[in-house]
Amino acid sequence: MSYTILLVEDNPHIMEINREALVMEDYTVLEAADGRACMEQLASRDVDLIVLDVMLPDSDGLTLCRRIKEMYGTPILFLSALGESGQIIDGLRAGGDDYLPKPYDIGVLLARIEARLRAAGSVKRFIRFGGLRLDTVSMIGYVGEIDLLLTQKEFLLLLSLVKNVNRLISKEALYREVWSADPGENHTVIYTTVSRLNKKLDDAAAGLRVVLHRGKGYALEQI
Repeated sequence: MSYTILLVEDNPHIMEINREALVMEDYTVLEAADGRACMEQLASRDVDLIVLDVMLPDSDGLTLCRRIKEMYGTPILFLSALGESGQIIDGLRAGGDDYLPKPYDIGVLLARIEARLRAAGSVKRFIRFGGLRLDTVSMIGYVGEIDLLLTQKEFLLLLSLVKNVNRLISKEALYREVWSADPGENHTVIYTTVSRLNKKLDDAAAGLRVVLHRGKGYALEQI
């Protein structure tokens, strides 16, 4: 499995050393020199772990960590020249998963990254399709940073469609998966839920729509 690591570091020399070491270990590496670029990367790419410098030119790393954890839940390994115990405690309390003070041995950094990825396991919290991002833990759907304010059934229906992109799902299959029941002849609840869901996708300019192919089933399609 190939993991994607986001390096958030404003020192070009440190960025280059860390990038080269990670690439040699077959990681996919993304880069951001400040907090804004970090959030832009996260909005457009799936990231398995973030190596985050505490001191950034446009933001405080601790505040940025809290925002990342709230929106994405991505594991974070802090790097900082501030190695006092109080700073380490602050970083961990802000949501950081590990903390490595500068200067550090590159081998130790690689070992810490490997350990964090192993601890995170294979559970994929976020699922994406186009500009849509579904948080399978909190059951929240986002388009960019817009919360779609989905009901539980709307979320489950959308999740089922995203997991089955490029194939049609029958009304009966959706009803059993989302409502855990057999619809019989009454599919009104699916029509109503899809209608509400499409309105929320339209309002968020998601560029997506749940489409019914009569006699065949539903699909989530880009428009």
